[in-house]
Amino acid sequence: MKQILCFGDSNTYGLIPGTKDRYDWDTRWSGRIGQRLWEDGCRIVEEGLCGRTTVFDDPLRDGRRGTELLSVILETHKPVDVVVLMLGTNDCKTMYDTSAEVIGRGVERLLDQIRSSIPDSKILLMSPIALGEGVGEAGYDPEFDESSVAVSKRLPEVYRRIAHERGISFLAASAYAKPSEEDREHMNEEGHAALAEAVYAKLKEMLAGEKENAQIPA
Repeated sequence: MKQILCFGDSNTYGLIPGTKDRYDWDTRWSGRIGQRLWEDGCRIVEEGLCGRTTVFDDPLRDGRRGTELLSVILETHKPVDVVVLMLGTNDCKTMYDTSAEVIGRGVERLLDQIRSSIPDSKILLMSPIALGEGVGEAGYDPEFDESSVAVSKRLPEVYRRIAHERGISFLAASAYAKPSEEDREHMNEEGHAALAEAVYAKLKEMLAGEKENAQIPA
């Protein structure tokens, strides 16, 4: 049984927009692909955490820095065959006052940890969905502003370049899903369904390539 680790934030956790509740296994994107890949001998390990960043410490919540926990999580779930990495939205918060390029450097540190811990694993790097216009307005999330939205929209181009340079797989979540109208930040059920289809197809492609390579004579 192959293990696929999904490491991300609230949109991997499956937070229901405008609430503190979580979508069930049948609804969130990682659960959906987990059900379908089980028949192919793959097990999905969900490691989504609300507020998680790449390298930034949240002064209000402990344990949100991705680089603080990823190595431990990788060791906990060994052996891990594929890592699906989707972070960056929370790095766009105004408290961090950062750019898409700096967030990309944070992603690279996470990729280094993966390669150090499990050098033979496959990696799917995903840029997150973009933040919705007006996400920082009254009644939504004051931790973001319009600058945050602009930075989030630049993440696909930065992540795509990183993936190309490192020879790993890439998928832009924003090409398949968008933030809900309820909170302008998290995916609704339709968004999870659409993203699940895209990620499932990409993982099937990655796993098929692995099988083909295994059949090539030495």
